[in-house]
Amino acid sequence: MLTQLSINNYALIDSLSIDFSSGLSIITGETGAGKSILLGALGLVLGNRADLSSLKDTSQKCIVEAKMAIANYNLEDFFNEVDLDYEAETIIRREILPSGKSRAFVNDTPVNLSVLNELRNKLIDVHSQHQTMELSDNAFQFSIIDALANNKKKIESYQRGYLQLQYLEKELKELERIQKEANQQYDYNLHLFKELEEANLKADEQEDLEERLEKLNNIEDIKTNLSEALEISINEEIGIQNLLNTLENRLSKIASFSKEYQQISERITSVKIEIDDVVAELEDANENVDFNPNEAEEINDRLQLIYNLQKKHTVGTIEELLVVFEELSDKVQQVESAEDTINKKKQEIHSVSEKLDKVADLITKSRTTAIPKLTKELESLLADLGMQNARFSIKVKQTIIYFPNGKDNLEFLFSANKGGNFGELKKVASGGELSRIMLAVKKVLSENIHLPTIIFDEIDTGVSGEVSNKIAAIMQQMSNHMQVVAITHLPQIAAKGNNHYKVYKEEIKGITTTNLKQLSNEERIVEIAEMLSGKDISDSALTHAKELLG
Repeated sequence: MLTQLSINNYALIDSLSIDFSSGLSIITGETGAGKSILLGALGLVLGNRADLSSLKDTSQKCIVEAKMAIANYNLEDFFNEVDLDYEAETIIRREILPSGKSRAFVNDTPVNLSVLNELRNKLIDVHSQHQTMELSDNAFQFSIIDALANNKKKIESYQRGYLQLQYLEKELKELERIQKEANQQYDYNLHLFKELEEANLKADEQEDLEERLEKLNNIEDIKTNLSEALEISINEEIGIQNLLNTLENRLSKIASFSKEYQQISERITSVKIEIDDVVAELEDANENVDFNPNEAEEINDRLQLIYNLQKKHTVGTIEELLVVFEELSDKVQQVESAEDTINKKKQEIHSVSEKLDKVADLITKSRTTAIPKLTKELESLLADLGMQNARFSIKVKQTIIYFPNGKDNLEFLFSANKGGNFGELKKVASGGELSRIMLAVKKVLSENIHLPTIIFDEIDTGVSGEVSNKIAAIMQQMSNHMQVVAITHLPQIAAKGNNHYKVYKEEIKGITTTNLKQLSNEERIVEIAEMLSGKDISDSALTHAKELLG
């Protein structure tokens, strides 16, 4: 609920601050006095775009501030979502600087306009001729029916399932896309995989094969050099072994004469042992040197296979080929197991759909039950508002399609004249009729859900007499459940308010300024009398004003 509005340096307003209370508040004033300026300022603080033309004095900043009592609006979760401090009395402030820059604050925390616009929808509903177009909006029509059907919790439950279903269907679509792309490559990938699988590659195989081939290709040189090395080592006259044996014998005879000789002798013995081992290995190597042309051919073939695979897969080592093999294995496996994955996803979707269908059925039944009551209430209210022949034809029909608020198609038709054909509201109802229909709708909604503050901007245009009394009575009834503000030209409506404010212009030092003040009981009598008879207030007008005020 709006508890206070402060405006500084906006349009024709220098500075004003006005308190509002619950119930029905009336705002009156002459045409052009500045009622639209008030709505403009309120729109500004709730997120409307602004520019320098909003400043009365372009050298000073414009400030509009609204205090809102929001304890009954269940907005704690919203404030947490947008990272704002929640206060039962929330202060919203908008500033426009002389530079043209705009700033907005909620409880002194800077916010962007999108947050203000979200907050506006939860706090204040400005009802004007333009807003009646909502009556033709399918989502708004559903909201009316669902309010009477008490479908809030059912729809919240449905929407959770609906979001889950959308997510699962998106996942399924992506899986099917991947499978389609993978299928196109499957045969080729399978061929490459089988080729590598049959190759049965080992991590260190290439290095070993290349070394063996190198030996086979140089077998003659190896044989010659090994033989010569053995000859040098074991020749009876000049062989290394014999010479070392002689050297060992000579040194062993003098080793006992000094430590120096002893150490040299021991070192020669160590060398002899090492040479003996080397000679033994040379003999084994020489005996095992054997050229096998079949082995060389087999190694060549194996290496050529490895080289061909490396070239095909643009890698340089067997280790890299093994990585490619694993990747191909995954791709082949993915295709071969994709059908199972897709079937599991379809089962998930089916399970969620079944649960969603049950909630959708409950929503449809609730709507079907609520429609006769809604039709009766709207037709009764419109009869009081001078539309005795107004009739509605409202039908819901469940479809197989999942919509964000259920599975229903809605037909919301209207006829204003007796015996007339039913048609869409925007096609068969006049502007004045739409205004009265919207008033009736808001009246019904106010009794079934907690609505934000509603401001009726000259909803009484084009009506008079008894209809205006009925409009006033409906606003009064609505104000029992919510804060209602009515901008009006009709004295019958003005007299029904719990509080009465007057917008007026005054000229100070040649400058026109708009002001707003709350009227006392005596001032209300004069204001309503002036609305009845004009500037020249007659005694009968004063008497009539007192009667209207009761």
